[in-house]
Amino acid sequence: MRRPITADSAIMNPVTKVIALKGDSQPVKIFDRHSNLAGNQIINYRVNQDERWMLLVGISSQNGRIVGAMQLYSKERGVSQSIEGHAGAFAELKMDGSNVPTKLFAFAARTAVGAKLHIVEVDHKDGTPAFPKKAVDVFFPEEAAADFPVAMQISHKYSIIFLVTKFGYIHLYDLESGTCIYMNRISGETIFVTAEHEATSGIIGVNRKGQVLSVSVDDKNIVRYVVNTLGNTELALKIASRNGLPGADDLYVQRFQQLFQNGEFGEAAKIAATSPRGILRTPQTIERFKQVHVQQGQISPVLQYFGILLEKGELNKHESLELARPVLAQKRTQLLEKWLKEDKLECSEELGDIVKQQDTNLALSVYLRANVPNKVIACFAETKQYPKIVLYAKKVGYTPDYPLLLQHIMRMDPDSGTEFATLLANSEGGPLVDLEKVVDVFMSQNMIQQATAFLLEALKENLPQHAHLQTRLLEMNLMHAPQVADAILGNEMFTYYDRASIGTMCEKAGLYQRALEHYTDLSDIKRVLVHTHLLTPDWAVTYFGRLSVENSLECLREMLNVNMRQNLQIVVQVATKYSEQLGASKLIDMFESYKTFEGLYHYLGAVVNLSQDPEVIYKYIEAACKTGQIKEVERICRDSNYYNPERVKNLLKDAKLADQLPLIIVCDRFDFVHDLVLYLYQNNLSKYIETYVQKVNSSRTPAVVGALLDVGCDESVIKSLLLSVHNDLPVAELVDQTEKRNRLKLILPWLEVKVNEGSQDPEVYNAVAKIYIDSNNNPEPFLRTNTLYHSRTIGKYCEKRDPYLAFIAYERGQCDVEVIEVTNDNAMFKHQARYLVKRREPRLWAHVLSNDNPSRRSLIDQVVATALSETQDPEDVSITVKAFMAAYLPNELIELLEKIVLENSAFSDNINLQNLLILTAIQAEKSKVMDFINRLTNFDAADIAEHAIRNGLYEEAFVIYQKHNVYAHAINVLIEHIGSIDRAYEYAEKTDTPEVWSRLGKAQLDGMRIKEAIDSYLRAKDPSNQIEVITLASRAEKYEDLVRFLQMARTESREPYTESELLFAYAKTNRIADMEAILNGPYVAQVQIIGDRCYEEKMYSAAKILYQSISNWARLSTTLVHLGEYQAAVDGARKANSTKVWKDVHAACIERKEFRLAQVCGLSLVVHPEELEDLIRLYEHQGYFDELMALLEAGLGLERAHMGMFTELAILYARYRPERMMEHLKIFWSRINIPKVINACEEAHLWTELVFLYVHYDEYDNAAITMMKHSPDAWEHGAFKEVVVKVSNLEIYYKALRFYLDEQPMLLNDLLVVLVPRIDHNRVIQMFQKSDNMPLIKGYLVSVQSINNLSVNSAYHDLLIEEEDYERLRISVDTNTNFDNIALANRLEDHELLEFRRIAAHLYKRNKKWRQSMTLSKQDRLYKDAMETAAESRDTAVAEELLQYFVESGNKECFAACLYICYDLVRPDIVLELAWRHGLTDFSMPYMVQFMREYVSKVDKLEKVHEERVAQENKERSADVAPILGPGGLGNSRMITAGSGMIPPQQTGMIPPQQTGFGYSF
Repeated sequence: MRRPITADSAIMNPVTKVIALKGDSQPVKIFDRHSNLAGNQIINYRVNQDERWMLLVGISSQNGRIVGAMQLYSKERGVSQSIEGHAGAFAELKMDGSNVPTKLFAFAARTAVGAKLHIVEVDHKDGTPAFPKKAVDVFFPEEAAADFPVAMQISHKYSIIFLVTKFGYIHLYDLESGTCIYMNRISGETIFVTAEHEATSGIIGVNRKGQVLSVSVDDKNIVRYVVNTLGNTELALKIASRNGLPGADDLYVQRFQQLFQNGEFGEAAKIAATSPRGILRTPQTIERFKQVHVQQGQISPVLQYFGILLEKGELNKHESLELARPVLAQKRTQLLEKWLKEDKLECSEELGDIVKQQDTNLALSVYLRANVPNKVIACFAETKQYPKIVLYAKKVGYTPDYPLLLQHIMRMDPDSGTEFATLLANSEGGPLVDLEKVVDVFMSQNMIQQATAFLLEALKENLPQHAHLQTRLLEMNLMHAPQVADAILGNEMFTYYDRASIGTMCEKAGLYQRALEHYTDLSDIKRVLVHTHLLTPDWAVTYFGRLSVENSLECLREMLNVNMRQNLQIVVQVATKYSEQLGASKLIDMFESYKTFEGLYHYLGAVVNLSQDPEVIYKYIEAACKTGQIKEVERICRDSNYYNPERVKNLLKDAKLADQLPLIIVCDRFDFVHDLVLYLYQNNLSKYIETYVQKVNSSRTPAVVGALLDVGCDESVIKSLLLSVHNDLPVAELVDQTEKRNRLKLILPWLEVKVNEGSQDPEVYNAVAKIYIDSNNNPEPFLRTNTLYHSRTIGKYCEKRDPYLAFIAYERGQCDVEVIEVTNDNAMFKHQARYLVKRREPRLWAHVLSNDNPSRRSLIDQVVATALSETQDPEDVSITVKAFMAAYLPNELIELLEKIVLENSAFSDNINLQNLLILTAIQAEKSKVMDFINRLTNFDAADIAEHAIRNGLYEEAFVIYQKHNVYAHAINVLIEHIGSIDRAYEYAEKTDTPEVWSRLGKAQLDGMRIKEAIDSYLRAKDPSNQIEVITLASRAEKYEDLVRFLQMARTESREPYTESELLFAYAKTNRIADMEAILNGPYVAQVQIIGDRCYEEKMYSAAKILYQSISNWARLSTTLVHLGEYQAAVDGARKANSTKVWKDVHAACIERKEFRLAQVCGLSLVVHPEELEDLIRLYEHQGYFDELMALLEAGLGLERAHMGMFTELAILYARYRPERMMEHLKIFWSRINIPKVINACEEAHLWTELVFLYVHYDEYDNAAITMMKHSPDAWEHGAFKEVVVKVSNLEIYYKALRFYLDEQPMLLNDLLVVLVPRIDHNRVIQMFQKSDNMPLIKGYLVSVQSINNLSVNSAYHDLLIEEEDYERLRISVDTNTNFDNIALANRLEDHELLEFRRIAAHLYKRNKKWRQSMTLSKQDRLYKDAMETAAESRDTAVAEELLQYFVESGNKECFAACLYICYDLVRPDIVLELAWRHGLTDFSMPYMVQFMREYVSKVDKLEKVHEERVAQENKERSADVAPILGPGGLGNSRMITAGSGMIPPQQTGMIPPQQTGFGYSF
């Protein structure tokens, strides 16, 4: 079953099927809880297997007993039912007569009148037998009168109910009948959780001590238990039948025999069908049912038997055969098919053989289920399901004789045979049949097409080992179907065939392309390749890619040589495609050698666009010129970048082309303009010059003009040429060409035309400006008004000619650097000052005002005197002033500002300038500051005062604040900077403003003038600084003055902090009445905080009043303790109910020895585990042990009593009251921390109590050691036996034995009895042998002798020999054989007692020491023992020696007896000889008579066997004449009938037929 699971993480157990999931999925609500579960503790929730029924279980305490309540919910119906019960579970049970399991619900309840287990059916389905309700009593023993069920699990395997109770009892009930099977107690603690244990089909549970318990059914003994102990035979039969368990086999057989004899065949059939493990489902049972004769119309018992078996499950092999025979006889194969689908029959080869006589497909199904490969494959072949043969054979690992199978299929069905052959060849993992043999089969029947199809499919992997088959495939098709061969070769499927042979056959078949593909010799290739008219052109071109460079060139020459006109086109195509491989130079030489410029032109035309070889491009231009391809020459000259321009230029000059455009292109691209103009001008080709500048490249006009000037061309021609060029041309280059030849004015007309056309090109106007300047044609207006020329270029041009014109040009273009340089160089400072003021560029100002400027002073003078005086723009002034400030020229700046501000200029009242003047004076001329403050009125007083303060001008700052009535800042200057409190007090008296008094109060407070400060704050009525006032006044203990301040503050603003501090000040001044007045009225004070402060200051009376006002019982109790009011403190602590309060009050009561009250407090503390240790330490340090124990004893009855209390009381008992220790442990051992108490007992030497604790803590090792070490106090024999068997350290066993040997030797055997399963017997025996105390453990040796241990046996034998107890010794050596037999025999053969010597002889005999045994027997005249030894030896020599001894000793009777006992050992001739020689014929006659009778019987048997063998040999000899292979195994002889043309196996080279399961059988 798979279920989708979602989780964040998962942990899986690698051994068992357990998975733990972690996720955050939310639960889904299924149903609402029933009202009867209200107030119940939910203990279980169960769901049945199909999740259609849910059960919720809860318990509650009512009227002194535990009442169970359950809610049974049906998910399908959506209804709930309330049931009284304690535990329940769901199960399924398959009932007789039903094919589907019945769903059951079992629950147990213990009511006030009794306990019942109920089993009812849920979801009953129509047509199925109803389950009768069961209600059985649940027994509870007297000692478990209050017990009740807590869990229920039902074993699905055994259908047994496991019911677990609270007291640890387990009840087992049969689910079907409700019978109680078993009940016992398995745990002394409550098992609080259980679950079904799948591994054992039982249950697993965990009790309160953490022990994991597993309970399961012993399936080997449960049936015997039910029969023998419960005496319930019917239940035993049901359990055995239901689960197939042993133990009731005899009962089933007896019941079956009884029913059969009584004629109750139906019931007998049921018993046989349901017998456990099928003990009665045997062929004998079927035969018995078949032999029963019934009257006509009645159902035969055997059919009843089969019907019951079919209802129950699957029939075995024999049952299936017996049922199939009558069904097939009635032609009812549909029944068999139905039973097979339902898996009711066990399939076998015999069943398939029976079914195949009527239905092959159904037989195939049987064979498949029975795993009979040969029969399955035969059926597949018979039904023409050939693909399934291979699949099935691979699946089951069976290998049939595929060649023989294929041969048969090819005769019957050739088409399907082809498919089958392909399937065999293409099988995964390699072909299943030899491909050569398959081809032979096809060819033997002349199936070329089928063979081709098969080989194409089989050889598609193209493997080297298939080379011969590939050649064979191509040869057969080239001979019979060349088109097919051509298609195969065209697909390039094969590569390992004989290429030379196939190539020759292709040429003969007219397949020239295929022949070329296979030829490697150059002569063969040249012979075929010249027939290009028979080859596909594309293929022929592609073919050259396979040839080497030399061979390719050789073939191309051969093609041109044989028929140039026919082959030239393909040659050009080949050369074009493989130009890079063959080499362009070689190809060019090849074409030139055959003087075919047409071919050369076409070849190079295909590669020239991709080539970067200058030679290739040159040859192409040359070929194009020779073939008259002028346009192509023009294109290559224009587009290519890889030819040699000089070489091509010369080629074009020599070619004398009708059109000079290619030459023009080359000269234009590679800057041969001068050569071009010279060539054209000298050859009277001026029209091409005009064409060049007008149409080809007008940008080359300046170079053309320069060249024409150099060749002396007339200026009018040049002017006309310029005016004829209407495209844009580079003016700068034109100006440069004419200017460097001093012919600049030549282009003035052209420039004027450009100006008139509205040209925006600066170069045009630069040229015009230069012409105007050089000709002195009024240039200044042009320079000022024209905005299109380049200022820096023209200014540089004018610097040497006219500096002023240069300044004009630079000023227009705002060329700052150039302006500064030209004005500095020419002392034009006035122009420079005006330019700077108007320019308003801070960086430019910074440059000219830097220390590096030698003309700075001259410039500053002109700025102050001229530039600023002329301007009326405040921005000019502002930028200039900022520049002076940035250059840090304070003196110059003051000079500048005095001129602007103090001389009644337009900017005299400017606030920024006044601020700047004063600030600059503060920085540079402090002596002028006071004068400026008095003279100026429109400045920023606050900002200026701050700057004055920062620069130490405190008086100036005070004057500024005073002048502008800023009182707060003025007094702040007096206090903080001038530092005169007296001047500040005078100023405050003078101004009398609250803010001044507040500031003065702060200053006085900082100077610790607390009283004066408070007075100042009172005059200001300012409580804002109350925190600092309170802090300093409190520190100085000025609470009287502080009260005045706080009263004022409380009237101004009622804040919690103010009232709180006022309360504290009242407390400090002992003004209790004032405190109560505040507390009695409405207040906002933080009483808790003030109370805590009073408590810390030990003002307990004030604290008491405060705590009482807020009902803080915790703090009040502590305060009352300090005031000595203990009873009130305890009452307060009870109201507070705080651990800390209880601790404080408790400690105070202990300190004052108020133990009664201390105990009251202590009871509230001991229930807190974390407080217990401190409490005990408090008592112990002061020696109050009895009071402490009394306190803990009183606390044990509390509801919240915890383990620590019981543990600490036990420790106290161990230390101070050991006589009460054991009683305490016996009552409360389960509630104490045993390890801690163990340590206490060890310290106090309480050994009995220590053993008790070790036992209950499962420390059995330590318990046993303690009992042995302190045996006078701790040892007790019964308790020690119970403990010692539970220890984990095996060494303790041997220590215990030594302990008993030393102190309790008479109890050793009793101890050893319980230690037998655990001790090493060899070690025990060695221990007692060393101490020579073996007789003490004789009882132990007897009890363990059954284990047949060597040491045990030897030790026991020693004791018996010592005691001369030969009877027990004989029993011992016969029963237990693990000892040294020979050593014991050697020891006993000299013993004085006869029986011991007889035992020695017996031991020799048992160890095959025959002669030694017989020697002892003969010595003691124990002839019977000697004869038995000889007979047992099975040695003829030994027996005859004994016979000889009797003859020699004259003991005739023993001679006769020896012949009888050793009859089959002695030889007859020896007996006759001895009897004849010694006259003992009468005594040997019985032997001789018996021997002769047996001899005759043996001869008769040999004669009979000989006759039978001869008859068999004759039969086999006659059978050799018949053929070896019999008729077909498929039951149809026609399938192996030899068809015409069939090749016998010995003629085809196939292996002889083998047994395959198909067609033949031996």
